[in-house]
Amino acid sequence: MTKPRKGAAKTGFETNMKRLEKIVEELEKGDIELEKSLDLYEQGAKLIEACRKQLTEAETRVEKLRPAGDGLEAEPLDPGE
Repeated sequence: MTKPRKGAAKTGFETNMKRLEKIVEELEKGDIELEKSLDLYEQGAKLIEACRKQLTEAETRVEKLRPAGDGLEAEPLDPGE
């Protein structure tokens, strides 16, 4: 069994998504051994977790601009909006 990818959370979101897409393609082919498919599934689960974390972190950085007097004021994005 190959070792799971380390540092998935440290790689960029797009890189993680591309790797996840490749894993899905490999699993959908269905012509791989059970151990390899389990390893790929585990890697995919870790990549999904890393992507979710990256999205959550990005959401906290998103700000919306609203008129304030004669300029614009930044305020944190309300997740409920």
